[in-house]
Amino acid sequence: MFGIHDLPLFILSGLLLNIMPGPDSLLIMTRSATQGWRAGVAAAFGIGTGTLVHIFAAALGLSAVLATSATAFTVVKLLGAAYILWMALGLLRSRKAEGTAAAPVLPALPYRKIFAQGFLTNVLNPKVAVFFLAFVPQFIDADAPNKALAFIILGCIFNFNGMLWCSALALTTAKASERIKLNPTVSLWLNRVTGGLFVWLGVKLALSKQH
Repeated sequence: MFGIHDLPLFILSGLLLNIMPGPDSLLIMTRSATQGWRAGVAAAFGIGTGTLVHIFAAALGLSAVLATSATAFTVVKLLGAAYILWMALGLLRSRKAEGTAAAPVLPALPYRKIFAQGFLTNVLNPKVAVFFLAFVPQFIDADAPNKALAFIILGCIFNFNGMLWCSALALTTAKASERIKLNPTVSLWLNRVTGGLFVWLGVKLALSKQH
């Protein structure tokens, strides 16, 4: 149907790819642990919206520019890396509140800003655009009557499954955070370790090459 083949394999592969850790997962876990599952879901919806941008851009051929233009790829890559490093700075600068029993302070954000964080983290990553161009067409017949429509359908299936995973990640992280009350110092250092991981991911993105 629609020129799509091997749909079960596509769904399974997509789920496995969504489970792989990255800046999106770290953002969801960080916000869920500090502000609850609703904040994590807000980040997940932002990420899902960013993914939709990549899907429709790729279906319309716009993402091909990122795959073929070194300049466009580099500009978007550096913007994305800068944004991830900016979020890392916020985590690395987290401090304990007054008193030894206080939890580390990571400023709470309105859900709309968390949504925007998720959106920008995803949409400014050109590797996502290149991924869709490389992965999705493998499941579309060469003689499909409408390749763009088939691409959008597969992309939306991938995104829906990704949203299920991200929402589950937000819920489980929030529940674990409620049950496991960490020592404030340990929690502070976890924030800093997460910030360090964001630094690593930002640098990795900045140094990534076009393929």
